[in-house]
Amino acid sequence: MSGSDFSDSSGSSNSSDRRSAGFPSPAADYIEQRLDLNSLLIKHREATFFLRVEGDSMIGAGIHSGDLIVVDRPLKAQHKKVVVAVLDGELIIRRLLIDGDSFSLASENPDYPPIKITGDANFEIWGTVTNVIHEL
Repeated sequence: MSGSDFSDSSGSSNSSDRRSAGFPSPAADYIEQRLDLNSLLIKHREATFFLRVEGDSMIGAGIHSGDLIVVDRPLKAQHKKVVVAVLDGELIIRRLLIDGDSFSLASENPDYPPIKITGDANFEIWGTVTNVIHEL
C-alpha cells in the first residue's frame, strides 16, 4: 500500500512512504476520563429540574422550541438572567430585567413585547435557567 500511513500485510512499513497525519489530539490526555453531565449541569441536585421548551420567545438566547432547559430553583434570580416564571398560572421563560424596585420580563424575539410586572400580577420566579440542551 505504497504512499499510505498503513503497513503492508506483513506488518512492516516503508519509512519513505510514511506521511505525517498531524499532531496528537489534545483530547488524548482525557480519553480515559468519563464525562458526567450531572456534575456539569446540576449544582443543586434536589432542586434542579429539566423542562421542555415550547414556543419561540427566546430564540435570540439560543433557546428553541423542543429544547431542554436546566432550571436551578435555589439560584437567586439576577438582572439579565434567564428565568422560568409563573405568571397568572402559566410557566414562561424570559430574561429578568430589574430597574430599581420594578422589574420586567423580556423575550429574545422581537415578536414578543416585554412584560412589566405590576403589583396586582399573580407572579413568582420559579427558577433560574442555567443550561440549554438542543439537538443540532
